[in-house]
Amino acid sequence: MPRIMSFVVVIPARLASTRLPDKVLREIAGQPMLAHVCRAAAASQARQVVIATDTPAIADAARDAGAQAVMTRADHSCGTDRIAEVVVQLGLADDDIVVNVQADEPLMPPSLIDQVGAALDRAPWAGMASAYTAILSAEAFADPNVVKVVCNASGRALYFSRAPIPFHRDSANSRFEGVAQRHLGIYGYRVSALKRFSRAAPSAIEQHESLEQLRAFDLDIPIAMVEARQVPGPGVDTEADLQAVARIIKEQSQ
Repeated sequence: MPRIMSFVVVIPARLASTRLPDKVLREIAGQPMLAHVCRAAAASQARQVVIATDTPAIADAARDAGAQAVMTRADHSCGTDRIAEVVVQLGLADDDIVVNVQADEPLMPPSLIDQVGAALDRAPWAGMASAYTAILSAEAFADPNVVKVVCNASGRALYFSRAPIPFHRDSANSRFEGVAQRHLGIYGYRVSALKRFSRAAPSAIEQHESLEQLRAFDLDIPIAMVEARQVPGPGVDTEADLQAVARIIKEQSQ
């Protein structure tokens, strides 16, 4: 019989947010935002959905949403380190697959979670996986807040940048259609690679671009990329984002 894909979703969640305090507990359609994220993760093929947090109120909200909560230290500087602590607490094996879903992505498609998990399952050469979608406007191509990724023909990430890449030498950088890809912020990790990644200091190029995923290149951790069949809706960083997502969820429920 064919082997069944198996992975765990870990959602790192904390209350600290400079632009929207307590945002993961803010209500959307009568439920905490975290509950919507948990529901999306539970609708994927994940064998387990875990919330990683240092806050009892978040742990309570996770349990109310039907997810497992794991308490972590409060001094983690990033979600990746929080996930690395959780995989140890859960006793996951080095070849297990973990998909990191952000707690402020209530419109994350379950199918994309599955795609990222499957990418690692199919690519024994990779230690990480992520996703991309086509860039459709010149404005997005030039925007440093839109992270770009260049991949080779086998789907391995070659570089991530805030700069407009790949650069078209002969057209003043105006040609992007069909070649420019936007990186989507969802990651899969093989546990062994996650532990290496978390233990390593930030690399120089990572700090220069302010892109954590660039650390993988210094560590020779290959990243398998997949083109998203379904692109996530907007995430939540501000009050305006929260209201926009609330409108989308209301429309979807009608």
